[in-house]
Amino acid sequence: METASHIWSDGELIPWDSANVHFLSHALQYGTGVFEGIRAYNTPEGTAVFRLHEHMERLGASARAYGIPMKYTVEEWDEACLHLIRETGLESAYVRPQIFYGGGSIGINPAKNEVKSMMAAFPWGAYLGDDAAEQGIDTMVSSWRRISHTSLIPTAKGSGGYLNAVLAKQKALSAGFDEAIMLNDAGSVSEGSGMNLFVISKDVVYTPPVSAGILEGITRNSVIDLLRDEGVEIREIDLARGALYAGDEMFLTGTAAEVTPIRSVDRRLVGDGKRGPITKKAQELFTAAVAGKLDDYRDWLSFV
Repeated sequence: METASHIWSDGELIPWDSANVHFLSHALQYGTGVFEGIRAYNTPEGTAVFRLHEHMERLGASARAYGIPMKYTVEEWDEACLHLIRETGLESAYVRPQIFYGGGSIGINPAKNEVKSMMAAFPWGAYLGDDAAEQGIDTMVSSWRRISHTSLIPTAKGSGGYLNAVLAKQKALSAGFDEAIMLNDAGSVSEGSGMNLFVISKDVVYTPPVSAGILEGITRNSVIDLLRDEGVEIREIDLARGALYAGDEMFLTGTAAEVTPIRSVDRRLVGDGKRGPITKKAQELFTAAVAGKLDDYRDWLSFV
């Protein structure tokens, strides 16, 4: 990965290479942290962070869900993000804020451990490859099930919970696919290894609801709003695995993945194997929104 000049660490900018934590940090031992993924885009009017406040609100909600004290308000996180990007001089960036337990105790209970707040901003291109946006990707249904509401909190971005996603992603790559699609414990479709899923059938767009164990993605919600405002019908319903083989189009959404078409599932082509018209529309609308070209969505951008 490319690096940047500084990291934001508990209210201060420190050199990138100085952003270290102790080996016995609770988060390293047990995954007790929460995080966000945010993108800043180079627009004709300068660098702008996409839906910054919503991301920081979700960071705070994730911290509350896992009982991790917040040392900074959402507004302070907002300003810290803009300050970091400004000081690093990045025109576009991927931003990773994280709140986690550091040192203090090695036991399971982190109550005596310090809470650390850190954030990085660095250059990052297409998450699934430069050709994925047009050519699409090949996926498989994973044997690993998405974490359950009865085990962890899938609606929060908890660090330790992403071991579940790591298992699914590694399995897919080792089998020759680009990405995994995860089912929940009931066998219904949930999401990708770190992305939300959309299936288009007869010009209607379907996506699993929050109850299916998904993270309610900010890119997901943005695409839903953009398509609905264009008159596209969107239904949030439980999807059986078979829906993945019957769809005319499919795509994934996420901060890193943005809007990525799915070419195949379990070596079965989706439609004719080419990016479909609704998927293309979603990409075009999202690209225009993050570039500040849609007046109705200007409030989604926080200019650096």
